[in-house]
Amino acid sequence: MISADDFYKVMCAMVPLYFAMLLAYGSVKWWKIFSPEQCSGINRFVAVFAVPVLSFHFIAQNDPYEMDTKFILADTLSKAFVLFMLSIWCICKGELDWLITLFSVSSLPNTLVMGIPLLNAMYGQFTQSLMVQLVVLQCIIWYTLLLFLFEYRAATILIQNQFPGHTAASITKFEIDNDVISLDGRDPLCTESVIDDTGCIRVRIRRSISSAPDSVLSSSIGLTPRASNLSNAEIFSINTPARLNEFHSELAVGLGYRSTSPRLSGYASSDAYSLQPTPRASNFNELDTTTVTTTGVVTPSWARSPVVKMVWQSPGKFQGGGESGGSGAERQGYRDAVGEKDLSFRDCAKIQVQEGTGEMGTSTNQEMPRALVMLRLILIMVGRKLSRNPNTYSSVLGLVWSLISFKWKIGMPSLVKYSIKIISDAGLGMAMFSLGLFMALQPRIIACGTKMAAIGMVIRFLGGPLLMSAASLVVGMKGVHLHAAIVQAALPQGIVPFVFAREYGLHPDILSTGVIFGMLVSLPVTLVYYVLLGL
Repeated sequence: MISADDFYKVMCAMVPLYFAMLLAYGSVKWWKIFSPEQCSGINRFVAVFAVPVLSFHFIAQNDPYEMDTKFILADTLSKAFVLFMLSIWCICKGELDWLITLFSVSSLPNTLVMGIPLLNAMYGQFTQSLMVQLVVLQCIIWYTLLLFLFEYRAATILIQNQFPGHTAASITKFEIDNDVISLDGRDPLCTESVIDDTGCIRVRIRRSISSAPDSVLSSSIGLTPRASNLSNAEIFSINTPARLNEFHSELAVGLGYRSTSPRLSGYASSDAYSLQPTPRASNFNELDTTTVTTTGVVTPSWARSPVVKMVWQSPGKFQGGGESGGSGAERQGYRDAVGEKDLSFRDCAKIQVQEGTGEMGTSTNQEMPRALVMLRLILIMVGRKLSRNPNTYSSVLGLVWSLISFKWKIGMPSLVKYSIKIISDAGLGMAMFSLGLFMALQPRIIACGTKMAAIGMVIRFLGGPLLMSAASLVVGMKGVHLHAAIVQAALPQGIVPFVFAREYGLHPDILSTGVIFGMLVSLPVTLVYYVLLGL
């Protein structure tokens, strides 16, 4: 039976975190204390330093040689079961998009920021080790797998658009330029293909720097979105022009270009969706290499290559006049970030597809390259994104140090220990503060509609705990460990899946609602589970 003291202990652990979030929300929404650029600076600090150091701190203190096998097995079994069932559904129905979204909603909670303090207050200190073990698995396995699925989807769309029909089956190798970080389409990409005398195709994928319309690039405000590379952090940020009245906050770290405009925020290469001007290059860069065989000699000839680029949709007018129609629709990706306040998390990034193709660009007679060719392409893209994420390094370094430390009983030097501690102590509070900024800067709390939000909440707060309880019973877990497993499955939506969804333009409104609305209802929901399990 849960006593009043137990309930008060939980509230003492959680109310300070929600107070930090409420303070951030009020400072932007009501009191107008922070400007968009100041919010960007706060979010960038949290994404680059606070959360990675916090992750390292928890992981380095956890003994990897005393992991709870049943707890880890139950968590892995529940996630694997969900993925298996969704995969069967995907094979039968061809719904890869919903496989990714439903897996994100049902199986990937906010374990680091919410799980550790909540479970520690409810069930004791031993749950911190359990939560850290789940954080390690999420960072190294599940987020990487999720990123793999997103990149596979993006690669499939790119191939279907640029190599329709049976052509793609002849591709034997992809060569990717070093500055191509992702196939998510936020940076316009183009391909250059060479056909040898055996009919095999070698494809080079590179950025398209001449895909912007002349009318946009000739203006003083030509803005090109760039890719974010967050993978494990539970927060994200955005680089924002100073003239924006509404700040579209995204708490993740990414890679970008050097700013060439004094009007832009000065967070050069580490903000997620930085909006930066790009000079127009020669149209020669858009040429595609084909081959012509003459007298047994393969001679490359150049032909203009199609460009895979994003269409950014906005409901209103551009700054400076004109409705968003006709040629204006082509310019939206470069103008609505400046001229529009409605920077919501709806599905605003859609790749142009050829006529006769389906929702994802699928065609009835579409063929794909061999599995090994696709696997190599996707692994390269995933590796590049992970290599630019500070949380990748913090998780790996924390795990390596814990293996060494607990194996040979080596303590961390006090100089290093307290240097890390001073940053990690602020990590939880700053993470919740950034979430408050994120909530305050959204045009609406429920971005996907009440019906879809209700479905998402049912999956998150009922489906997740039910699957986790079933998996826990299968592996024979009982008592307080079972209770902790069920409550952690009812934590709010993790932010990393939303960041990926926003980057790749896949149901970001659903994940956004899961983050914002889920954070508001998670505390009463987890308290209900806590009380019921304690009866």
